[in-house]
Amino acid sequence: MTENNSCNVLVLCTGNSARSILCEALINHHGKGKFCAYSAGSFPTGKVNPYALRLLQNMNIAVDNPRSKSWDEFAMPGAPLLDFIITVCDNAAGEVCPIWPGHPITAHWGVPDPAHVEGSDEDKMRAFREAFMTLDARVRLFVALPIASLDHLQLKQHMTNIGTVMA
Repeated sequence: MTENNSCNVLVLCTGNSARSILCEALINHHGKGKFCAYSAGSFPTGKVNPYALRLLQNMNIAVDNPRSKSWDEFAMPGAPLLDFIITVCDNAAGEVCPIWPGHPITAHWGVPDPAHVEGSDEDKMRAFREAFMTLDARVRLFVALPIASLDHLQLKQHMTNIGTVMA
């Protein structure tokens, strides 16, 4: 935990355009004051998916300066010290990550990629809502954890278990 007793969380995905953006916004929304979330990708697309932004706006969840960025930004000197790293796509979970200072607790919360859904705008928005609902359920469990009273192994187990919860 940082000096102000909040936890820094990095949410990783390959493109950092949809799922990781949604999860970052949800953690910041539900964990205000207790968590500070960031997101990044191993191969960022360079743009945030407009369906993700529209959904967050429809759900009244603020997103400050959303951008698709590389995880390298968080492995550089001066980057926030991370307490937790959550992967939300199977590709990022299987990739070789940078060495993160401080030995953050890692977990995989895989969610199908709504950006790969083809069809009408309604079909695409439905896929984004499904991803959002799954991530929302997981984030609510995460921010409710009694972090100060759990040791590293207990936190790791809780984080792993949360990754199995569906909406």
